[in-house]
Amino acid sequence: MATPRKTTPRKTTQRNTPAKRQPAKKASSTRASSDGQSESTGTTRSRRATPKSLRTIAVTAASELSELIGQAPESIVAVEKVEDGWRVQVQVVESRRIPETTDIMAVYEVDVDPDGVVTGYRRLDRYVRGRMQE
Repeated sequence: MATPRKTTPRKTTQRNTPAKRQPAKKASSTRASSDGQSESTGTTRSRRATPKSLRTIAVTAASELSELIGQAPESIVAVEKVEDGWRVQVQVVESRRIPETTDIMAVYEVDVDPDGVVTGYRRLDRYVRGRMQE
C-alpha cells in the first residue's frame, strides 16, 4: 500500500490586486432619417428615472420600516410590482422570548413608489413563531 504524497502549497509571485477598470465610453450610432440624411444618436437614457433593482427596492423598504417601527427586520418574504410602484412584505421579530419558538413575529407590508421612496406601511399579521399558520 502506497503512502499519499505530501504537497506543499505553491508560492505565488503575482499579487492578487484587482485590475483597474477604465470607464466605458458612450457609443454612438448613426442612422438614416427619412429624408436620406444621417443623424447621430447617443446611447444615453431618456429623462425618466433610472430603474431600481429588485434587491435595492427590498433592502430600502426593510431599512425604512426598521427606522419607523424600531425593530430590526428578520427577513424579506415578498416583493411585488404593483401599479404605482412596489409592495414589499417584511417579517419582523416584535418580541424576543426564550425559547425562540415563542417569539412574537409580525409581517409588515411596505409600499414603495417607482423612485424607491417608501410611501406607507401596515402590519398584516402577528403570530407566535413556533405555531403553524392557517
